[in-house]
Amino acid sequence: QVQLVESGGGLVQAGGSLRLSCAVSGRTFSSYAMGWFRQAPGKERELVAAITRSGGRTDYADSVKGRFTISRDNAKNTVYLRMNSLKPEDTAVYYCAASGSYGLVSTLAAYNYWGQGTQVTVSS
Repeated sequence: QVQLVESGGGLVQAGGSLRLSCAVSGRTFSSYAMGWFRQAPGKERELVAAITRSGGRTDYADSVKGRFTISRDNAKNTVYLRMNSLKPEDTAVYYCAASGSYGLVSTLAAYNYWGQGTQVTVSS
């Protein structure tokens, strides 16, 4: 039903910045809460940031608060993750996901659609 295409990953030095983008197909983007997740080798997939369907409320993992910003442009059917002051421990595959649930969606199981992921590598 929904296709998600991620872009913007790559290699960056510690202290640098990246902006990830996730384009969502169809006309129903504004009906979905959105989230960004990441998964490092040997670790569980974890929520990085979430945003409500209107963009009015956001939530972040403690490890990225003050450094990362999630936003959405419903006219462009796109959600973004701006990552500043990157650290080597931010290295992971980053995934965007869409949920039909209401409000801020913080649990992995509540997300119905997933992108394929994009690699972010931060060198020291």
